[in-house]
Amino acid sequence: MTAVTDDLLADMAEIRSAMEYYARQEWTDGLPVVPVTESYLTEFLAQTSRDPGEVVFAIPHLNRECTVWLAAVNAAMAGCLPEYFPVVLAAWDAIAKEPYPKRGIWQSTTGTAPLLIVNGPVRARIGLNSTGNVFGSGFRANATIGRAIRLTVINVFDLHPHQLDQATQGTLAKYSACIAENEEESPWAPLHVEYGFGPSDSAVTALVVRSCMHIEARHTRAPEQLALDFANTISRTGALIHETSSALLVLGPEHAQVFAAAGWSKDDVRQAIYDRAVNSRASLAAVGKEAISRHTRWRVPADHPDAIGDRASQGPEPDLVPALVAPSAILLAVAGARNAGVSTVIETFGVRGDTPSSIARVG
Repeated sequence: MTAVTDDLLADMAEIRSAMEYYARQEWTDGLPVVPVTESYLTEFLAQTSRDPGEVVFAIPHLNRECTVWLAAVNAAMAGCLPEYFPVVLAAWDAIAKEPYPKRGIWQSTTGTAPLLIVNGPVRARIGLNSTGNVFGSGFRANATIGRAIRLTVINVFDLHPHQLDQATQGTLAKYSACIAENEEESPWAPLHVEYGFGPSDSAVTALVVRSCMHIEARHTRAPEQLALDFANTISRTGALIHETSSALLVLGPEHAQVFAAAGWSKDDVRQAIYDRAVNSRASLAAVGKEAISRHTRWRVPADHPDAIGDRASQGPEPDLVPALVAPSAILLAVAGARNAGVSTVIETFGVRGDTPSSIARVG
């Protein structure tokens, strides 16, 4: 018994030594990572028929590429189980379809980070959480799949904070951000079915996110009031006000049912929020955002040397400036527990179309 204990203690000491070595090499996000052996890595690569050398994502201006092999290494380091790896690869496929990550948005001072939404049967198969505490801790699949992306961003693309990552304050999503949609309690077709996949397919949607705000609304069953609550959050003057502003609305099951009980479709919800997500010219002028820059397309004061008029100037109500370019700039998903009237508005970066380009099949 003593010999077994001594062997175990020796193994633990070796593991701690490897973890500290990884930390000294700055291969971590600040938290300990799992040391990776060749045999363990083989288990990850066995989950896919894709060539280990295949490039899954590249950032051209950094002259760096992530291959299947590198994605597997970082997934293992993040604490993923091998069976999670197809979801990690689908996440990279979705990220590769997003226009902004490859152009350096993850280096931005705005502190953006990737967010993954997983749909389909894979959620149950690997234990992804879609209900209570969906944005929180406690679920290995959610935590480690999101973390696998972050570690790759650091280790493959060298986006270390205070170096190539220039985030002014950053976001908690820079550790990990991966949720599953609560399809079972949604009154509508799930996200991946809405955008062309079958119910039996599994898919990952990737978004560039900046901030996250929880909306407590337990007081009303009127869909118009609820839509206005969400619109006020999206249109606040301190929000990400840019021509490419968009939003992900993660509805709690109760809020989704409020809309559905009134006969509202997802398109109805989007239209209602878009119509209400406006600012007056005076309220924008009060914070120095009444015009846009001809170069950056951010909002600026009217006397800024780059200032030009915005599209609202030619609209039917020139005093009202829409916060979003179109109803399709709002993406809807359902997640969380049915235990309170809580939903989340997430600022995303990038104009959305009728079909988000950043969705990819698992497997």
